[in-house]
Amino acid sequence: MRVRYQSVTACAVLVLVAVVVEIAELCICANSTTLLHPQCLERERQALVKFKASLTDSSNLLSSWHGHDCCQWEGIGCDNVTGHVVILDLATPFVKCRRPMWEGEYWLRSDDEDNCYLLDDQYLEAGNVNSSLLELEYLTHLDLSGNFFYPSPIPMFICSMQRLRYLSLSRAYLSGRIPSNLGNLTNLHFLDLSDNEFSPASNINWISQLPLLEHLDMSSIYYGLQVDILNVTISAPNLQILSLAHNRLNVSNLDAFQNATSIEFLDLSWNNFDSLPSWFHKFEKLKHLFLSSNNFQGTIPDTLQNMTSIEVLDLSDNSFTSVPSWFVELKKLVYLSLSSNKLTSMECSISSILKNMCHLKSLYIAGNKLQKESIGNNDFSTCIRHDLENLDLSKNEFNDHLPSWLGQLENLGNLYLHDNFFYGLIPPSFGKLLKLKNLYLSNNKLEGGLPDFMGQLVNLHVVDLSNNSFNGTITQNLEQLVNLQHFDVSKNYLRGSIPSSLGQLINLTKLDLSINFLKGIIPTSINQLVNLNRLDLSRNKLDGKICIDFQKLVNLSYLDLSSNNLNGPITVEESRLLVLSEMWYLNLSHNQISGSLPEHIGHIMPKLGYLILGNNLINGSIPKSLCQVDDLSILDLSKNRLSGKIPNCWKDNRKWDEINLSSNKLTGTFPSSFWNLSTLSWLHLNNNSLHGEFLASMRNLPYLLIMDLGENQLSGPIPSWSANTFPTLQVLRLRQNMLNGSIPSQLCELSSLRILDLSRNNLNGSIPRCIGNIQGMILEGSALSATSSIASGPALPPDSDWQAENVKEVVKGRELDYIRILKFLVHMDLSENNLVGSIPKEITLLDGLHSLNLSNNHLIGKIPNKIGDMRSLESFDVSSNQLSGTIPSSMPALTSLSLLNLSYNNFSGPIPTENQFSTYNSSSYAGNPYLCGYPLPNKCGYLHEDHGSSELEDDDSKLDNLEKWLFYLVIAIGFATGFWGVIGTLWFKKTWRHAYFRWVEDLADTIYVTTAIRMAKLKKWMMKRNRVVA
Repeated sequence: MRVRYQSVTACAVLVLVAVVVEIAELCICANSTTLLHPQCLERERQALVKFKASLTDSSNLLSSWHGHDCCQWEGIGCDNVTGHVVILDLATPFVKCRRPMWEGEYWLRSDDEDNCYLLDDQYLEAGNVNSSLLELEYLTHLDLSGNFFYPSPIPMFICSMQRLRYLSLSRAYLSGRIPSNLGNLTNLHFLDLSDNEFSPASNINWISQLPLLEHLDMSSIYYGLQVDILNVTISAPNLQILSLAHNRLNVSNLDAFQNATSIEFLDLSWNNFDSLPSWFHKFEKLKHLFLSSNNFQGTIPDTLQNMTSIEVLDLSDNSFTSVPSWFVELKKLVYLSLSSNKLTSMECSISSILKNMCHLKSLYIAGNKLQKESIGNNDFSTCIRHDLENLDLSKNEFNDHLPSWLGQLENLGNLYLHDNFFYGLIPPSFGKLLKLKNLYLSNNKLEGGLPDFMGQLVNLHVVDLSNNSFNGTITQNLEQLVNLQHFDVSKNYLRGSIPSSLGQLINLTKLDLSINFLKGIIPTSINQLVNLNRLDLSRNKLDGKICIDFQKLVNLSYLDLSSNNLNGPITVEESRLLVLSEMWYLNLSHNQISGSLPEHIGHIMPKLGYLILGNNLINGSIPKSLCQVDDLSILDLSKNRLSGKIPNCWKDNRKWDEINLSSNKLTGTFPSSFWNLSTLSWLHLNNNSLHGEFLASMRNLPYLLIMDLGENQLSGPIPSWSANTFPTLQVLRLRQNMLNGSIPSQLCELSSLRILDLSRNNLNGSIPRCIGNIQGMILEGSALSATSSIASGPALPPDSDWQAENVKEVVKGRELDYIRILKFLVHMDLSENNLVGSIPKEITLLDGLHSLNLSNNHLIGKIPNKIGDMRSLESFDVSSNQLSGTIPSSMPALTSLSLLNLSYNNFSGPIPTENQFSTYNSSSYAGNPYLCGYPLPNKCGYLHEDHGSSELEDDDSKLDNLEKWLFYLVIAIGFATGFWGVIGTLWFKKTWRHAYFRWVEDLADTIYVTTAIRMAKLKKWMMKRNRVVA
């Protein structure tokens, strides 16, 4: 009984306890909200409301700031007991996305890092932050980083918030001087003022007043040069993280931190350090050291030799030339970067580094000049396993087989060996790299077929084997690479057909098989790649129709099928272009595509930026919907069979770069709306049937480089285009039209012109004398134009853009298609017009001119004597004019002149024989009957035969002229002497004059009497003769 009673008592007690506990839990639950989350104080809520009112929140980052409980607002943290606001974290989403994780492997690039930029437009703005935050007297954490406070300085009231332990104002676009009152915040453990534009005159010695600092980031705090920012010693015994990057500091600036021996993280990158201080070894706890982008040269500083605790070391972007042997003793390294230096040798090879640093996860030695001696052997016996995940040896001069020992790095995830001189086959040991995600072997000399073992590397995300010498076919077992996103084997020698198994790579976003020898049709299995973003099959030998189902490939934005043998029409029904809503680049040029363009092509490809369909068989008209595409910058429909009028509806989207409608059958007038395209650089409308006159006035096109309207039926005069109209125009081609009138002198103001072709028109008048002012045809000016940099002018396209431009010009008697060297040609062609007058001597100022053609006009006079100054001239044609005189003696100085045509003029005298003149044949001088000497059959005189120089002829001509003038002078003197010798005497001597006139009278009487007597005798003789006859 006693036992039973005790048991009952125990049970009763347990039940009572259980009931009490349950009641307590009910009470706690009933009041949990009050106990755990007390509401914020009304005074502090009002302070936050005032603070919000001083901000501009266009991104609605503070949309939760409403209601009475401010502790529930975004970015606000309250004390769980008192309800005071203790945390105000308004860092932007971008900053939070990019914020380093100090406790993790923050130096490794995040897969989502690029996505952070999608958040860069979300921030708060304020010109003057409200000081109401002072009401938050218990605030310990303040983060305003990433917001836009430009051009405000750091608000002074922050210096009074002495409870702050955490203060971050990074990337807030603050300016002005850093207030020294920040030294009042003696409780600060964390201070980040990085990425602002403070005045270089700022003094930051107040840092010495912050003894509790653990984290100090002062990187990129100065807009200009600053070399002396600290003059005191920093005494922060717990300072662990210090960043002074991007401040252009010198080594003397580090002295302030020589007692901060607790530093574990030190970032001194992007400064002017060329050495390390002798006391640097005191940083015995240092684990992370960044010295990239400084002025270090030679070998790596010995100061680092004993710092064996370092785990992260970045020495990239300096001028180191060698790696010392002791470097392998830094066995705790997890991250090592020696990229972008001038390394030519390594006392410790790459394999020896990996042999001793078993825990190394990332090794970057890209962008140096290392050769095969630096690779080393494959002895890894000292490491039980290798932790290496990232290896970058790209952009060096390694000239050897790929190291087979790389296959032993079983944890390797990213391998970058591109841009070297590796040759031979890919080693079979690479098949052991089962964790490999990214493989970059492009721009080497690798050969053989694509390895079969590649199908085993199922974790591959990126395979780039482009620009090598791989041959054979594309292996079928790639279908196992289900994680593959990027596959590039372009610029190789691959043959055969495109395997249909590629359609099973459903995660593929980029497929580039361009510039190979692939043939056959495009497999329909390509349509299964629903995630495909970029497809490039250009420059192969593919044929058949374009059987791509664009309704399935909804993510496709880049499609290049150019330079194949694809055929068939472009119709909405067959190619289903109506669903290309993401397409921005479409290139189907150099095929045999026929049919017409869909009328609504501009509406069904709203994001189109590049439409390149040249060199096909497309007919019909140009759809007007293309005028409405907002992002269109390049439109190339050249060399097709398009007809009808060019739409006159083009609008300025400020993105236009090129319009090429050349070599079609287009008619109508020149579209005036083209003059609205303010950013247009290239305009090709040549080889059509356009007619009508130019508009007298037009909008300026400041970026236009090429205007080719040749081979049309344009009429009327050439407009008076000035430098303001086309300030950067380099190619003006109006060849083979029906233009009339004279050449306007305003063309001389187009100072950047390098090609001027007005040939085969009906132009009249004389060549403007100002033609010598075209700076683009003068050696110094043409050099400026060729490099696409004109002082005080608009920014021009890069040189690479000229690679795709082509212009046909008649040079050296042949019509040539200038493409890659177009930007270097300097040419003037005014032939086949009705120009009159002489060749202006000012034209000889164009010493950068390569070709000058003035043939088939009505020019008279002589060739300018200073033509020898045009030293760049390679072709000179003045045939079929009415030029005369001798060949200038300076012409043999044109040693680059390979074509000379002086035929069918009136030149005379001997032909020079110096230099290249001995190489021209007789056709260069045909139709000049007064020329003599080789190679003509006409022989010159003895003097010319002996000397063969036109200089003697010039001397004789000068002598003949002198003798002629002397003869006339003597005659004049004789006449004057005889006349005035007689007349002057009679004028001044009266007695002589009377005697002279008496003598004249007597002489006249004597002559009269004598004549009368003789006539009487003659008469008598005639009468006697008549009687005898009778």
